[in-house]
Amino acid sequence: MARVKMVEVAEATGKAKEVFDDIKKNFGMVPNLFKTLALKPDILEANWEKVKAVMMQGELPRDLKEMVAVVVSQANGCRYCVRAHGTALKMLGTPRDKVLQIIENIDGADISSPVKKVLKLSVKATREPNNITDTELNEIKALGYSDTQIVELLSVVDLFTSFNKFLDTLQVEIDFPAI
Repeated sequence: MARVKMVEVAEATGKAKEVFDDIKKNFGMVPNLFKTLALKPDILEANWEKVKAVMMQGELPRDLKEMVAVVVSQANGCRYCVRAHGTALKMLGTPRDKVLQIIENIDGADISSPVKKVLKLSVKATREPNNITDTELNEIKALGYSDTQIVELLSVVDLFTSFNKFLDTLQVEIDFPAI
């Protein structure tokens, strides 16, 4: 059970309603994450703008960003985000079995070696960022990722590390189907 109340869509007014309308336009619904953030409309708005900038814009493909969201959330133990972004991956066309492989074992997943390296770097950045070596970053660059794309990648790691902590601390109810 959630530890704080949420602002339901029908109750939202002002800035929260405007942001909810934009979220619905993009997602078809307002996830409980955003309903909880709506207790502070300025924070809701800032987080929604960051989601759009990090996840919906930029150079990296959306499915790669969703994979990063899933592995970071799995590393952090956030069931809410694993489900939400596993669902997003399926909606983007990734087969269910591949989503489950990515969640359970990156090395054993049926994905390309370059994507595995990016996902493993994302997990390491989540768990032990001070131990990432120049060699590891140079390997990512050798795969063709630019400095700006690496910043974009690590922004996904940052976004989900933050959301994972927020959601788990407040025990926000998962409002996405099982993968």
